Amino acid sequence: MAAKLKEYFPMIREREELLAEIAKNEMLREMFAGWEKEQQEEFLDICTGVRGLKFLYDGFFKEILNPEYVPERFNDFLSCLLGERVKVLKVLPGDSTRIADETSLLITDIVVELEDGSIANVEMQKIGYLFPGQRCACYSADLLLRQYKRVRGEKKKKFSYRDIKNVYTVVLFERSPKEFHKYPEKYCHFFEQTSDTGLKLELLQKYVLIPLDIFVKYQHNRNVIERRDAWLTLLVCDEPEKIIALIEKYPEFRQIYEEGYEICRNTERVMEMFSKELYELDRNTVQYMMDEQQERIDAQQEEIDAQQEEINAQRETIETQQETIESQKEMIAGMQEEAIKGTVHILRNVNIPEQEIITQICNQYRIREEEAKRYLQ
Repeated sequence: MAAKLKEYFPMIREREELLAEIAKNEMLREMFAGWEKEQQEEFLDICTGVRGLKFLYDGFFKEILNPEYVPERFNDFLSCLLGERVKVLKVLPGDSTRIADETSLLITDIVVELEDGSIANVEMQKIGYLFPGQRCACYSADLLLRQYKRVRGEKKKKFSYRDIKNVYTVVLFERSPKEFHKYPEKYCHFFEQTSDTGLKLELLQKYVLIPLDIFVKYQHNRNVIERRDAWLTLLVCDEPEKIIALIEKYPEFRQIYEEGYEICRNTERVMEMFSKELYELDRNTVQYMMDEQQERIDAQQEEIDAQQEEINAQRETIETQQETIESQKEMIAGMQEEAIKGTVHILRNVNIPEQEIITQICNQYRIREEEAKRYLQ
């Protein structure tokens, strides 16, 4: 397989040459020794063409798809994802309002202004966040507000809401959240706000979410046809046969691989890049596990709260029933007392001796003699 790629990219080095260079340099030797055996093999396979390049690595991505260095490439990439022809006018500063922990899960985060004034935020997440919809909505709202403040500041009294353009939030997930796996045949999801009546208003916020792991499964044993799929294949595919098929169908992608393999010739640079990715992967995994654990804790707390509410409701029901029982007891006691008084009155009127009256009401109403005497007083 490596030989096949080397026919297309002669700058790919042999495994022995790469290992020899690492062995000569103490810093590189220590760095390499610090990796797990599996990680060492992955690094060697990538650099020697046994496996394809990892363009999702931040270092690679910023070289091959930087909107400042290669704007025409980024324009084509973004146009394919949005489904319409766009052109980047300039790169905007990043979002300083992001929560610090969340930035650790990002592979890259690029904000650009397009030629028509629209803003696009393109980010790739190594591990998809929990609550992806809510997060996307928050960042989209922030981008829209940033655009509003900037345009209003520039236009001043001439400002009109017509000057506010679309805001696109584009997120690619290397490992997507669980919600996406309910749609295993879909790897590109477009969202925009619509009315249930058919009324059309331009509400500006649009979203494109792409689960790359689902794309990989979907494309297995399929040929790349659409240009959008070609870009996604470039980012995630590491199978030499598919890479060769890709560059034969889209020859312009060959230059991207050439640039990637030229980067691999700088051993120190690419090893540092690989080490950073391993560190970020560990950090991302820990953060993701913490988020998942917190979600489980929150779910358990909600269950406990629901059970407590049910217990409280049952307690209220029991207390209500107890009050009813007590009320009924009081009512029965009052009725019995009136009945006893009536019986005593009748027996006295027919001149029944008191002791016999006491005996009769004790037997009839099942009360003690001391209590019966109270009715004769």
